[in-house]
Amino acid sequence: MSSRKTRALLALAGLVTVTAACGGGAEAGGGPVTLNYVMWVDSQVPAYKQCADAFTKKNPNITVKLSSVAWAQYWQNLTTQVVSGTAPDVFRDSVAYYPQFAKNNQLLDISEYVERDKVDLNQYQKGLTDVWVRDGKRYGLPLDWDTIGVFYDKDQVKKAGLDTAGFANWTWNPQDGGTFEQAIAALTVDKNGKKGTDPGFDKDNVAVYGIAPDYNTGALGQTGWAGFAAANGFKYLDKNPFGSKYFYDDPKLAETIDWFAGLIKKGYAPPYDKQSALGGDAVLQGGKTAMVMAGSWMAKPYLDNKTLNLAVAPLPAGPQGRKTPINGVSDAIYAGTKHKEEAWQWVKFTASSECQDLIAATTEVLPAITTASEKALAAHEAAGRDVKPFVEEANAPDGTFLLPVTDNADKINEIMDTAISSVLLGTADAKTALPAANTEVNALFQ
Repeated sequence: MSSRKTRALLALAGLVTVTAACGGGAEAGGGPVTLNYVMWVDSQVPAYKQCADAFTKKNPNITVKLSSVAWAQYWQNLTTQVVSGTAPDVFRDSVAYYPQFAKNNQLLDISEYVERDKVDLNQYQKGLTDVWVRDGKRYGLPLDWDTIGVFYDKDQVKKAGLDTAGFANWTWNPQDGGTFEQAIAALTVDKNGKKGTDPGFDKDNVAVYGIAPDYNTGALGQTGWAGFAAANGFKYLDKNPFGSKYFYDDPKLAETIDWFAGLIKKGYAPPYDKQSALGGDAVLQGGKTAMVMAGSWMAKPYLDNKTLNLAVAPLPAGPQGRKTPINGVSDAIYAGTKHKEEAWQWVKFTASSECQDLIAATTEVLPAITTASEKALAAHEAAGRDVKPFVEEANAPDGTFLLPVTDNADKINEIMDTAISSVLLGTADAKTALPAANTEVNALFQ
């Protein structure tokens, strides 16, 4: 989840207490210490409990309290806590939010610890380490990575008479949607049983939509328009991370958003005002769509789904080739913690191969360390899940790009979410709404 969203979480998950420790020599000194460690993905708590248990065997003096708070409340809670001085010692961090914490000196710079303990930064998936560095200071180490794919209902695909072998090579463009839109149309069925490709298709009375895009992707578009816009030649800003000029006024982005709006107008995708509150996942689970776009973190719950027969394909290739955002998270240490050394030992451990190999075996995520990621792929395969499209996307030359890392992320998200939503609602034109919003965004940096 990256700047990632996890709608299927509880509002507040129960607290899990795990005894762990750090002791001896250059590690933590003194008596027993309790660290509070918070993340936003409830399903990952058991996996990280395994890491904490392993950590306990190595070091005998620290209790790590793991807890999970749902994404919707997580950042609001954390922002309040860092201001009041009550933030957890260590917390799961996102590229969308850490710049502001770092700017306000609320995160611990771990550069000296990384150098002192000789952490190998080359062991991680390419492109994930530099995003956690600002002004020469490091605020995190990569924990995992994700790319975006298309999950499809194999039963719906079979009914439509489509050959899934072609999904690996489907194409897209903002003019006619390429073979990707052809597949979407063929998978759309109205209440009279007519496909989107049939004469007389009733776009106002649809039983199953070809695709249910994620409409709640804000300024990043991670699980929605991002890969398509990049494949059309769009780039977010002048440099990344920490650029100061955005290009949301690029006609290539307007073309992309207009294409998504066009799917709604044609009846191939649910109306924005009916789906935006639910999300594509709810539409998929209800059997009302044949496809959704989602991140690799959804591979386990989707491919193990007992009521839906799902598989995953890569995003389609656009005019500039196939592109997908690659994203990951880290653990951050609160600058105000009273236990800096102990917190560092835990952060170093979660970013180590010992912990990430344990995480790989659970297949909850694809770990950031490349050797652990390969083990996760093997574990998925052993469980009967084919997640190779995500890995192939990540390994493709020039196939990935980073989501923007800048200041003012919350304000930018609000501005761009409003503008893009207006286009999808059909109340504004992308060629007008996006440049106006871009002017507002860039004014934040002046």
